[in-house]
Amino acid sequence: MRLLAERTPPHRERYVDLIRALAITAVVVGHWLAVYVTRGGKGFQGGSILEVASWTRPLTWLFQVMPLFFLVGGYANAMSYTSHLSRGGNVMGWVLGRTARLLRPTTMLLGGLAVAALTATVLGAEPALVDVAVWLASIPLWFLVAYIAVMVLTPPMYALHRRAGLAVPIILAVLVGGGDLARLVLKVPYVGQANYLLAWLAVHQLGFSWQDGRLPSRWSVALPMAAVGFVALVLLTVVGPYPVSMVGFGGEEIRNTSPPTLALLALAVTQTGIALCMRGPGNRWLQRPTPWTVVVGVNLVIMTLFLWHMTAVVIGVVVLYGTAVMPDAVPGSAPWLLLRVPWLVCLALILALLVAVFGRFEQRTGPRAAPMGTVKGMWPAVLTIAGVVTVLAGLLALALAGRGYHGPVGLPVKVLVAYFCGVAVLGFVRWRYSHPARERSG
Repeated sequence: MRLLAERTPPHRERYVDLIRALAITAVVVGHWLAVYVTRGGKGFQGGSILEVASWTRPLTWLFQVMPLFFLVGGYANAMSYTSHLSRGGNVMGWVLGRTARLLRPTTMLLGGLAVAALTATVLGAEPALVDVAVWLASIPLWFLVAYIAVMVLTPPMYALHRRAGLAVPIILAVLVGGGDLARLVLKVPYVGQANYLLAWLAVHQLGFSWQDGRLPSRWSVALPMAAVGFVALVLLTVVGPYPVSMVGFGGEEIRNTSPPTLALLALAVTQTGIALCMRGPGNRWLQRPTPWTVVVGVNLVIMTLFLWHMTAVVIGVVVLYGTAVMPDAVPGSAPWLLLRVPWLVCLALILALLVAVFGRFEQRTGPRAAPMGTVKGMWPAVLTIAGVVTVLAGLLALALAGRGYHGPVGLPVKVLVAYFCGVAVLGFVRWRYSHPARERSG
């Protein structure tokens, strides 16, 4: 990590890496704090603290930072895409190279969960307990589906950005509002589900505008942006019809993330303004070797951290609850709050072990991995599109599967096979066209 930090090129926007690391860390800690578990005569019981302690719901304005992840994702994807094109690459080569970093750790997660579920079933674990454990561990797939989708759409959306700039996210926000109206007021079925893509695309487009300077990081722009976003957020939630919580939980009629709403976009605008305000101080702080080395280290395994953090919860529940380390306490009570300290420490240790085991698979597609160049031809394009569509369809189906019995591996087998087939197709195209010698030999 120290060597990579020392070799950082002077032009790199270090602040983007810092925001990405902070955003994923906040998501991990937020999920860990939100979980409550009890163990009594009926076995393990649990849920979200948001359900039983209403005072925790405004805190989600601090911990719901996925908009920041999509913001810096837009910045990084725009930078990577334009750099790739300037070196003579093309769209297919960029998509193949960019998806590798995301799909390798995802494949390890799904394979690991399937093996663990099958092993637990063979050893006699209750099927209901295995199903809940796999469901909890696979929760991160929701955001991964959206992020892969907006990443793959970068080439056409960036072309649209070059023509219309900030008008694109504004129009997308209007469409999100239309989806809310259709879903919540007119009760039109399915229309509002488009917000899963439209809302995150809007935030991703803001990252494009930040990267090329159309959204400058000047206080004269950033502060009014943050203020307008915050006022809109308060009006939409405290006065308007949207819930205060920016994280969904059982029993809510309206959820700000399922699908994303205008209120979530208002939070995204607020966070974007604050992030732009802090760019100067953040970059100056990151010139120090120690903080920059830590940021580099987190980014090397950032997808592994995100994908496995709920698996750490499952392991922590089985190992800790019902012992002297983690006695039962009423969720939201003072003893329960005090017990969050050993809970976070133990989960951090478990996640560190998981990262030590599985992080190496993500690092193989990190900064040292050779980028794809130009991938031409009809068949590579067809195979790439088919592979991406199959992977996204598989991940979406896995995320929608929910709790319930899905067979001995804890996940729908047919869907799992479809996902692995999509990954295999993309891997084949990468292998076949990763070196000029192979291309010429064909």
